[in-house]
Amino acid sequence: MKIDPVTNNLVRDGVTNIMNPYDQYALETALEIKDSMGAKVTVITMGPPHAESVLKDCLAVGADEAILVSDRAFGGADTLATSAALAETIRHLGIPDLIMCGRQAIDGDTAQVGPEIAEHLDLPQVTAALKVQVKDDKVVVDRDNENTSMTLAMKMPCVVTVMRSPELRFASIKGKMKARKTQVPVYSADDLQIDHSIIGKAGSPTQVMKSFTPKVTQVHGEIFNDEDPAIAVDKLVNKLIADKIITK
Repeated sequence: MKIDPVTNNLVRDGVTNIMNPYDQYALETALEIKDSMGAKVTVITMGPPHAESVLKDCLAVGADEAILVSDRAFGGADTLATSAALAETIRHLGIPDLIMCGRQAIDGDTAQVGPEIAEHLDLPQVTAALKVQVKDDKVVVDRDNENTSMTLAMKMPCVVTVMRSPELRFASIKGKMKARKTQVPVYSADDLQIDHSIIGKAGSPTQVMKSFTPKVTQVHGEIFNDEDPAIAVDKLVNKLIADKIITK
């Protein structure tokens, strides 16, 4: 990972794109609901143009539609500005019955975007879902609660963040070919008619003052691997005493 020393933003150029694992769980959960009772699965991400490749991976495994939200105006967004842009995109497309997000991203680990989307859209939410089921007009969620779980129900439309599911299914050859041919629509801030004051750096109350990569120092180590553990321990203790790390 590289950090721009001037802007303090992540340098994404040249970085291999992967789908966030928690988002994979959310996608697989959505696809299972589609398999069991029928549904249209739309995937949305906000990011630079090359994020399209991850969206096509989603299409290849069974998502029906993909939307890329991309504009320099979204750059430098914290979680609040990110969730505002995504919420306005969802509102623009039409609020669906169920919005699912990964519990958190594996870079920031904040777990804030999903709940903030729910707040922006004034929708009920359950986080850290282990299992999601749709029953009539309700969503029933088994939610992680540290050493146990809770079962909660809420009426749709609603938001669920997913923390566990079976591994994401593999893409078929047919799915890959279809995804390759699909033109992913790109929405800018102006396309979505978003107030620029709530997105990007302007809409981010959190500001990174300084970012840096710590220097890696070389440390000399010594291994005592005598066949007799007692001898190895004696050598280790004597070495620690000689280096004044411990005293007799």
